[in-house]
Amino acid sequence: MSGKADSLRSVLYALGANLAIALAKSAGALYTGSSAMLAEAIHSFADCGNQGLLLWGMRSVRRPPTDEHPLGYGKAIYFWSFIVALMLFSMGGLFSIYEGLHKLASPEPLKQAWVALSILGFGIVAEALSLWGALREIDKERGANGYWRWFRQSRTSELVVIFGEDLAALGGLVLAFGFILAALATGNPMWDALGSVAIGTLLVLVAVLVGREVASMLVGQSADPQVVQAMREHLAQQPEVQRVLNMITQQLGPDVMVAVKAVMRPQGGERAMIDAVNRVERSLREAFPQLRWCFFEADHSD
Repeated sequence: MSGKADSLRSVLYALGANLAIALAKSAGALYTGSSAMLAEAIHSFADCGNQGLLLWGMRSVRRPPTDEHPLGYGKAIYFWSFIVALMLFSMGGLFSIYEGLHKLASPEPLKQAWVALSILGFGIVAEALSLWGALREIDKERGANGYWRWFRQSRTSELVVIFGEDLAALGGLVLAFGFILAALATGNPMWDALGSVAIGTLLVLVAVLVGREVASMLVGQSADPQVVQAMREHLAQQPEVQRVLNMITQQLGPDVMVAVKAVMRPQGGERAMIDAVNRVERSLREAFPQLRWCFFEADHSD
């Protein structure tokens, strides 16, 4: 399965899980009056909107290049991923903190806390399954890297966002469960309000981390370092290439652009040199299917 299909499947996993969880949390918040549960419901509905934006972004990258956008619309997914990070920060994190502080000032006793705990238990299971689905797709991309290194180096913004969202969602559910349980055990509704503040703080932290990574992609990043190294090694192995002088890559959503300057071995004439350059370009495209634009210059110095 292609990387695009893998990312799409991860987004759909998350959308289905979040929609079911959001509806269950909303019913629980209305029934119990739990501040932490309300914060979690808002968070889940925001996540549903986020997945919708990611799907829109993934559709946008398929638009063909135009005169105004000659390298296509691949970076559109970075824009929508950054918007998702902002929504996670504002609608999810800041609202949860505000709701918790408001309930700290005016605490309200919980009603039927066991209902909230049951719904949160269901949410934990559903969110864990969503995270498991995302991790399966991430494992195909990260290779031998750990998850943190993959998070810092990945060029697949939609997977980075889904990973951050699912991790924050699962952590938020566990926090809500723990704080509501504390409120039930002590009879003090302050714990419920503190749970909302803790959930909001977690969401803000994750949103900042995700936003920082996506902003770097939006500004312009090279292809994955391992891919860049593999390209250099591939070029060095071509009989027509004597030495690679310089190579610049840029990740454009799911596609890659590369510009190469290399010293070529003597080919016996201008036409033969052009044919040699074309062979090297063709070989590079075959070895790296994600390569959409290739600019190759034969030179004697950088």
